Amino acid sequence: MVLAAKIFEIKEDVDLNAIAQKLKDFRREEPYQGKKGETKLVTEISDLKLEESSLSGVFSKDFVRKRYYRRESDEYPVTEEAAFRINRFNRRTLLIVLAPSGASALKKLLTNYIANELSEALFMRLGAIVEMRLSHETLRKLHESTPQATKLIWFDDIDIPGVGKLSLAGPSVANTKLYKDYLEHGKIWYVVFEVQKRGITVGIARNFVVTLFSKGTIDEFINYISEDLLTLTE
Repeated sequence: MVLAAKIFEIKEDVDLNAIAQKLKDFRREEPYQGKKGETKLVTEISDLKLEESSLSGVFSKDFVRKRYYRRESDEYPVTEEAAFRINRFNRRTLLIVLAPSGASALKKLLTNYIANELSEALFMRLGAIVEMRLSHETLRKLHESTPQATKLIWFDDIDIPGVGKLSLAGPSVANTKLYKDYLEHGKIWYVVFEVQKRGITVGIARNFVVTLFSKGTIDEFINYISEDLLTLTE
């Protein structure tokens, strides 16, 4: 299964024990009147597990989804959930939200939603948990350190009129004239490459969305992010 994660930073100074105490009873219910009667849409956190330097859990939220059959619409509740982990990294506190890649649009929106919900639950305001970013220069160095491992590069912020994004695919894109030309006209937004020492293939974007395309467990994925990628943000 392909895994994806988005990394955020908790800007407030708070320890994991305090976070665990505030989140252990997190639950919210909203009434919903459907065709089959009234029910409740639940937003909650479950499976909290506190370890020495990390806190993990599962955030779930009920949504109402609409479907059409023979010109008639029907609404039904569904539950979307995503695992998350809060890690201490040096002097920083980071939030990693995971969700299967390629799932519903709701699943992709859920990562930002979770960050905002946790910000309000922990600090009673938005903005205490913010997106982390990688620079174009960081992705360029990451690619050019082992160019033979790169599978795909997307460029954005293109200064050519009428061109929004450019891409290159292949094992030797760093050695092509097009790669050098594209660097003159845009910035690297997304790189897919093989991490040779781990035997995995990942994609990394500047908004710190990381996708694992190889087989692996969530723990292995988290370890890769923590041990290999977080150092890029220092």
